[in-house]
Amino acid sequence: HVQLVESGGGSVQAGGSLRLSCTASGFSYSSGCWGWFRQAPGAEREAVARIDRNGGTSYEDSVKDRFIISRDNAKNALYLQMNSLKPEDTAMYYCAVKYGPLCRDLSYHYWGQGTQVTVS
Repeated sequence: HVQLVESGGGSVQAGGSLRLSCTASGFSYSSGCWGWFRQAPGAEREAVARIDRNGGTSYEDSVKDRFIISRDNAKNALYLQMNSLKPEDTAMYYCAVKYGPLCRDLSYHYWGQGTQVTVS
């Protein structure tokens, strides 16, 4: 049984930083893809950043150079360092994982409950 638990969301002023964390049970780093997604009210869910089993990363264009995804394999934890935050980054942020090597889609198998990020 896979469980994902996010933490680290909150409210911050524009230009500030937040670090999101996601701890996983039942899914190891070698099993597949790990990703951060977000969904703003009235908008579709979008991928923010992903990391594959080999540590390769990809980012949505609007967060490149501002966000950094990382993973601690020993702790089975995923992180998202968010810098230079903008009001348009306001959304519910979700951690998700999927089996297999193909990370570039939204069909992830397991999702966390989400953590709210609000930038004013």
